[in-house]
Amino acid sequence: MLRTKYSEEIEKQMKAFYDSLNEKDRRRYAAIEAMKLGHGGQNYISNVLSCHFQTVMAGIAELTNGTETPEDRIRKPGGGKKKIIDTVENIDEIFFEVLKDHTAGSPVDEKIKWTNLNHKEISNAFKLRGMNVTPHVVKQLLKKHGFVKRKMQKTVAMKDCEDRNEQFERINELKEEYSENENPIINIDELMPKTSKML
Repeated sequence: MLRTKYSEEIEKQMKAFYDSLNEKDRRRYAAIEAMKLGHGGQNYISNVLSCHFQTVMAGIAELTNGTETPEDRIRKPGGGKKKIIDTVENIDEIFFEVLKDHTAGSPVDEKIKWTNLNHKEISNAFKLRGMNVTPHVVKQLLKKHGFVKRKMQKTVAMKDCEDRNEQFERINELKEEYSENENPIINIDELMPKTSKML
C-alpha cells in the first residue's frame, strides 16, 4: 500500500501539467513521478493523471533503457521519416498488453527480459486488436523496450505434463490477484522450460 500521497491541490496541478505535454513527455513525466514514490506509485500516478497503467510502464522502460533523445544532436527535431513506433498512438500500451502473460526475465538481472512469442505471433496479436503492425515493427518494439533473445541451452527434455496449461492459467490468475492488491510479484525463471521456442 502506498504510504505517501499528494494533496488534492497538488494532484490537480500535476494533472494540468500532464495534459499540457505531448504524448512522449507525458509517458516520461508519469514514469518519473511513479519512480519517485516507489512501490505502489505506478497505480497511484496512473489514477492521478488518468492515464493507462501501461503508459507509466512504457515511460519507465524508456527511461531505464536509456532511450532519451540527445538534445545536442545536429539534426533538428522532426527531421527525417519517423518510425511507426514513434507515431502510432497507444502502440506501446498495446505492446505491453500483448506480452502481459508472455514475459519472463532473469532471476539475477532484472534488466534482462524476453518473451516466448515470436515476431509473427506478436504481429498477429496486434492485428486482432485492429492494428496492422508488421513483424519488422515488432522487432523494433522489442528492442525499444529492452527485450533480448533467449540463449538456448542444452538440457534434458522435459516430459509432457497434462496439467501444464492449467498451471500457467492459475499462475496468471495469481499474478492478476496480487497486482490488484499491489503485492510484489517475483518472476521465477524456472517456470518456463529452457527448451521452449523463444525469440
